Amino acid sequence: MRALFIGGTGTISTAIVQRLSGMENWEVYVLNRGNRSAVLPANVKTITADIYDEASVRAAIGDMTFDTVCEFIGFEVPRVESDYRLFAGKTNQYIYISSASAYAKPARSYIITEGTTLANPHWLYSRNKIACEEFLMEKYRKEGFPVTIVRPSHTYDDRNIPIGVHGKCGSYAVVKRMLEGKPVIIHGDGSSLWHLTFNRDFAIGFVGLMGNPHAIGEAFQITGDEVLTWNQIYETVAEAFGVKLNPYYVPSDFLAAVADEKYGYDFGGGLLGDKAVSVVFDNSKLKRIVPDMRTTVPFSEGARIAAKYILAHPEECQREDPEFDAFTDRVIEAMERAKASLK
Repeated sequence: MRALFIGGTGTISTAIVQRLSGMENWEVYVLNRGNRSAVLPANVKTITADIYDEASVRAAIGDMTFDTVCEFIGFEVPRVESDYRLFAGKTNQYIYISSASAYAKPARSYIITEGTTLANPHWLYSRNKIACEEFLMEKYRKEGFPVTIVRPSHTYDDRNIPIGVHGKCGSYAVVKRMLEGKPVIIHGDGSSLWHLTFNRDFAIGFVGLMGNPHAIGEAFQITGDEVLTWNQIYETVAEAFGVKLNPYYVPSDFLAAVADEKYGYDFGGGLLGDKAVSVVFDNSKLKRIVPDMRTTVPFSEGARIAAKYILAHPEECQREDPEFDAFTDRVIEAMERAKASLK
């Protein structure tokens, strides 16, 4: 069987490509600009093209057909419209990677299934994903375009550590504050529920959907089974780096109000539209057709894996962020002044 990955070198897709390339019955192709080909297994074939240049992609794939095409970088409707024109009649399955942030925030129930309403007034990213899903499902209903929708939540790997509140340079700036004994911001009171999924575990569920006839015309969420509070997440991260956590709690709506416009941090979307809301994902639909799906890397282990890699690869992973560090200090100072003024 032949699979094509559009992207193929990101946090999620790298693990899937690695898993699939080790299976004898799959021939794996990756289509991208070729900037990170070094992370791909030796037996993976690369098609170099700019996915945003439809003519160049059409020329690059020629008359090739695929059993499954997997789209990891489709963030807006024009991108998936282009995919439809490129791959209609040339693939038996088109898997679109959407997002669990597309679910209503807050939903009527914290237990989330694939039937939970899609609506996110807080985050344009999520609304664009919903629009992409709607376009593709309409093509399935009217023309039989063989789409499968996949909705990941918070997936991480050995190169990054999951943090709820961080700046534009990623989570290491928060880890650095932990290492220095400084307080770190946790949104809300840290008690909201969240799922974290190591990318190798995500790959189990995803690969099980590939070439699976029961997946056509359906949507599936893929997350780990472990449910944690944000307090537990931050405590586990601190423990993995061998330090004591010094938490400072800030309301999510306060962070969104003070950070989005002036500093350009999308806490309105990333917190109010995602991480601040308690969710517990019911993955029974996925497990009915992919019974191997389970958590093999709990966060206590995944955090240690990531911490070890991050500390051993300073140039790659230790991106400092003085702007966010200063923002954190200013927020804490402002909160403390507000407390003092009311006493």
